[in-house]
Amino acid sequence: MSAAKTRILQKNDNDVVIVTAIRSALTKSKKGGFKDTHPEYILSAVLRAAYEKAGLNPALVEDVAVGNVLPPSGGASQARMAALHAGIPNTSSVNTLNRQCSSGLSAINQIANQILVGQIDIGIGAGVESMTFGYGPQASPASYSDEVLTTKEAEDCLIPMGFTSENVASDFGISRRAQDEFSALSYQKAAAAQKAGKFKDEILPIKTKIIDPKTEKEHEIIVDADDGIRDGVTAESLSKLKPAFIKTGSTHAGSASQISDGAAAVLLARRSVAKRLGLPIIGKFVAASVIGVPPRIMGVGPAYAIPKVLERTGLSVADIDFYEINEAFASQAIYSVEKVGIPFEKVNVHGGAIAIGHPLGCTGARQVATGMNIAKQYNQKVFVTSMCIGSGMGMAAVFVSEQ
Repeated sequence: MSAAKTRILQKNDNDVVIVTAIRSALTKSKKGGFKDTHPEYILSAVLRAAYEKAGLNPALVEDVAVGNVLPPSGGASQARMAALHAGIPNTSSVNTLNRQCSSGLSAINQIANQILVGQIDIGIGAGVESMTFGYGPQASPASYSDEVLTTKEAEDCLIPMGFTSENVASDFGISRRAQDEFSALSYQKAAAAQKAGKFKDEILPIKTKIIDPKTEKEHEIIVDADDGIRDGVTAESLSKLKPAFIKTGSTHAGSASQISDGAAAVLLARRSVAKRLGLPIIGKFVAASVIGVPPRIMGVGPAYAIPKVLERTGLSVADIDFYEINEAFASQAIYSVEKVGIPFEKVNVHGGAIAIGHPLGCTGARQVATGMNIAKQYNQKVFVTSMCIGSGMGMAAVFVSEQ
């Protein structure tokens, strides 16, 4: 074991520890279990579960940061409403933040940093997105400055994500076959994990209401499983799908992340405070890094964010037991894994966003909940979570499991 890994496994009272990490199921936008459920309701459920699971008095939660991408006004009022509905008193503060696909991880990073500098002792970093209620033209400005658009890279920020995937595939020679094989494996790992009940400990069952499209009648359901996972997907079956963005391209519906609804929450505390209150400690936050990349190939973000956070912590690629890397598209995930030199068997042990889904603001927090669950099941200690970010960035963070 390297000296850096030994060092981060050590415990001290000023550590930022993870007390609980929980997520909702991820469901298909406009079709799945949350198609008639507003995001603040899903968020409320995971916020309540985060403190109740720990046996914590919610009045001790000092701040809540929520990653959210699509809603008007940043979903600020909805997040505050969700916290109040969850039983967190009005003396606790709430904010939302938007760093696109890394918003949930950015929220965790914000709370961790507030604890590190002594502003708070306990907080929740969360993420939520209903792409049913938020996705589409209403999430974009009506116009942009013509003057700003004369800067080529500023204009590149408006390239649709699917086209940036094609740019990555073209620029770096990621073949259609490689993308189909990677995507099929994501489905296969997720389907196997779901069948074996591997997701149960990280998913909060949520009672909600759904409207039957045939009868138009509302009835109660419990959403407790990711409903976008498909069994039996193979590279051969994916090879029959038509490219979605460019006729001669390689990115298609089966090699892109699913448009989804969901939420996740991570309760963090200073170790000394968690010990004093008798709270469970399941892991700790170590460090996070964000970096910019060219907007036209925004998907390469993890290829640069992961080395940056490893350098900051003194860790090597080999020191990390496994990696949770968001699969925005197969092209960018493959490139990032190969560029960093990560063994593919260490990546997305239970599948990734291609199979499970990618509710934009939720994903960063969801990956931490999944990572903690995987670490416990396979007795692993150190993991990295990372994702690319729209407009050309990448984020990565290091966590330690103490389960």
